[in-house]
Amino acid sequence: MAASDAPTVTSDSVSPAVRSRVSARVGGIAESATLAVDAKAKALKAAGRPVIGFGAGEPDFPTPAPIVEAAAAACAEARNHRYTPAAGLPELREAVAAKTARDTGYQVAPGQVLITNGGKQAVYQAFATIVDPGDEVLLPAPYWTTYPEAIGLAGGVPVEVQSDETTGYMVTVEQLEAARTPRTKVLLFCSPSNPTGAVYPREQVEAIGRWAVEHGIWVITDEIYEHLTYDGVEAVSMPVVVPELADTCIVVNGVAKTYAMTGWRVGWLIGPADVIKAASNYQSHLTSNVCNVAQRAALAAVSGSLDAVADMRAAFDRRRQTIVKMLSEIPGVNCPTPEGAFYVYPSVKGLLGKEIRGVRATTSVELAALVLEHAEVAVVPGEAFGTPGYFRLSYALGDEDLVTGVTRMAELLREAR
Repeated sequence: MAASDAPTVTSDSVSPAVRSRVSARVGGIAESATLAVDAKAKALKAAGRPVIGFGAGEPDFPTPAPIVEAAAAACAEARNHRYTPAAGLPELREAVAAKTARDTGYQVAPGQVLITNGGKQAVYQAFATIVDPGDEVLLPAPYWTTYPEAIGLAGGVPVEVQSDETTGYMVTVEQLEAARTPRTKVLLFCSPSNPTGAVYPREQVEAIGRWAVEHGIWVITDEIYEHLTYDGVEAVSMPVVVPELADTCIVVNGVAKTYAMTGWRVGWLIGPADVIKAASNYQSHLTSNVCNVAQRAALAAVSGSLDAVADMRAAFDRRRQTIVKMLSEIPGVNCPTPEGAFYVYPSVKGLLGKEIRGVRATTSVELAALVLEHAEVAVVPGEAFGTPGYFRLSYALGDEDLVTGVTRMAELLREAR
């Protein structure tokens, strides 16, 4: 057959069998490590094993009663049975603006607020709205597992900037400058931090903010743990201490951690009006409005008293002190005291390569598996947060479970030889 007679192969003639069933964009996403650990712990418990999970960052307290009552009342109101503005209920956007001014001193207009389906959607939409393919995002490590995935889905390139326990898990302006390139567009900033509990001091927040302004770099600052600080430490908002940053800054927040509302799925973005308008347009096609009943609950939360928050913080503080003390007594474990959030991030490098129950774990992933199998305790290994050799443990669980779980883990790890 002559060349001219050869059949033409087009995309339509390619056998479906050789096509990828899942897009490369979605197929490349890793499962959330924290949720995976939590799911495995719950599955083992359902199978009858007494597993104690330190994986999920979820307060063990019920949502405060006035918030629940507001939601129950909202269910009966016909106005909540219909579509509402995609950017959020106007009264909730106004209340979030007022709450932000009250809690951080950051003055914004309601039009600068976008209500999202939880803080996780807020993070994704922040990157999707300002990042173009190939843009680099500076990502201090350890980092929350979702950040690099959200950056990648937006077409961006995460550039990790490493820190460890010797620096309090905080990066410096000098490190950020060393990582900056002509393609750097955004810095992700999180204080108080998930997974480490680190809280940047005011002077360091200001220095980083002024560096970002000087180089025209956007800052996405995650303030979801703003109310969870200890020992008199203050979490400061970067656009407050560096007002000139406001035009190139997006604040991410939500009700999940402060008000024990992880399952209600209400978060928000705060930013320049043009960026929030663009993100709102995107959300109008992506999800439309957040559940109206959940928005009414969030309205009660952000407009109400912080007394319940103070009670929860006191309990977290007590657990923080207990878990740090217990972990620090385990040979081979180095556990800094966190100043915020509800996590500890101990180094377990001193245990790697040592024999425990006939096994020599060489990575924190392998060590975490060993702990789950033999101590029936679920922790998240540092690989999930960009820093191998560490564990993340959430102390947002009951006091009794916390002591029992760490005791079990300590008894196993003390066998290391």
